[in-house]
Amino acid sequence: MGLDTAPLIYFIEENPDYLDIVRPFFVAVDQGDFRVVASIVALLEVLVHPFRHGNTMLAQQYREILLNANHTATIPLSCEITEEAARLRAEYNIRTPDAIQIATAIRAGASFFLTNDSHLPAIPELRVLVLDELI
Repeated sequence: MGLDTAPLIYFIEENPDYLDIVRPFFVAVDQGDFRVVASIVALLEVLVHPFRHGNTMLAQQYREILLNANHTATIPLSCEITEEAARLRAEYNIRTPDAIQIATAIRAGASFFLTNDSHLPAIPELRVLVLDELI
């Protein structure tokens, strides 16, 4: 399962609008029910808010889940992912960070991509699951 940034933020920051749907997801990951892959871009995105506000504890929570959690792999950018992201941008006109995250999921063999971005297009290689559509 590919993981976008928003579901992780909702979970770590306990967003009341989404916590009931993302908590069981992360519990299932922790129990090993399935494996999650994320792009290193997710780490970049989640650290902006804690850095901006000097919240070192929140930054560490994000690092722990993305870099050290069981059944979660955060994958660095590679030439293969970069080329896949470029193809996705060319074919679907996706923003660069989204293209990198989706390309990472595709290259890692994920079947699904969990997000809350309803603007992402349908992609044959990966089923995009939008939280707002699952509620």
